[in-house]
Amino acid sequence: MKRQSSPSRSWLQVLAFGWLAGVATAALLAPDSLLPPDLLHTSQPPFLPSHWLGTDPQGQDVARALVQGARTILLVSLPAAILTLLLGAGLGSMAGFWGNTQLRPPRSVGVAGGALVVIALLFAAPLLAWGAAGFGGLLAAGALLGWALHRTPWGRRPWLLPADALVTGLIVLLDSVPLLILVLLVAAVQRPSVGGLVLLMTLTCWTTPARLMRAATLQAREQTYVEAARAAGLSDWQLLRRHIWPVTWPVVLVRIPLTVALLIGLETTLSFLGVGLPPDTPSWGRLLAGIRQSPTAWWLLAWPGVTLIFTIVSLQYLSRQKT
Repeated sequence: MKRQSSPSRSWLQVLAFGWLAGVATAALLAPDSLLPPDLLHTSQPPFLPSHWLGTDPQGQDVARALVQGARTILLVSLPAAILTLLLGAGLGSMAGFWGNTQLRPPRSVGVAGGALVVIALLFAAPLLAWGAAGFGGLLAAGALLGWALHRTPWGRRPWLLPADALVTGLIVLLDSVPLLILVLLVAAVQRPSVGGLVLLMTLTCWTTPARLMRAATLQAREQTYVEAARAAGLSDWQLLRRHIWPVTWPVVLVRIPLTVALLIGLETTLSFLGVGLPPDTPSWGRLLAGIRQSPTAWWLLAWPGVTLIFTIVSLQYLSRQKT
């Protein structure tokens, strides 16, 4: 029986959607650069005609910085959330469906394996500085290595691929270190670019989607219709595409708002601590950090703090409505 939604709940959904739509619109319409700092009006209070939300200790307009910070949040959190869910869902479904079995890898697995090998060998501080261009170059090198591996006799014979043990071992390893400390350690070595921060968040935040996808895949593969399809001669990829993923993907998709909220909070924390994006990149966390230079400038804490809280609460509320 479908649960009826109360009028107050409907209004809360409208407010949450409206707030997030406003933040997204502000991010899309944000100007490309900040205005020159107004050195005569540093830490100016709000509600004045020239700067109606006040200025920070560097003389930057807070309203303009808030809008540009929304663009930074959108550029970082949305791609990172999508990549995090794709990586976690892919590894989780691989672990849940194949377990610790002996597989004959097709060319796609060889290419992906080569890419992962190259990334594992070359992932270091320079990769975070290169950003998307460096990551794309490493993926191309990994694809070339995977193709060359597939052409050899060793690459064509069956592998003992303990997928479940590898994925669960990685999950336990990453979850044994608090997420914030792990990201801080990597970001403190080399300040990442926007693409580098997206990559860093993807490689550290995929464990929860992987656990959910693994559990859902383990349950789905034991269903009677999956066994019947396997007996009918369908291959593993056909089983995944036709019978497993249509059932398991919704389990991960409903976590998109929660993942975006987590990544927004993570990016804001890094910027507040001074180890996030470069100093010339507008950010809500950098606005909040201005309170350390001007302890009496309450507006530096109020406006970005309220914006951040409303955004995260709206995302979490919408996520609860989908479950």
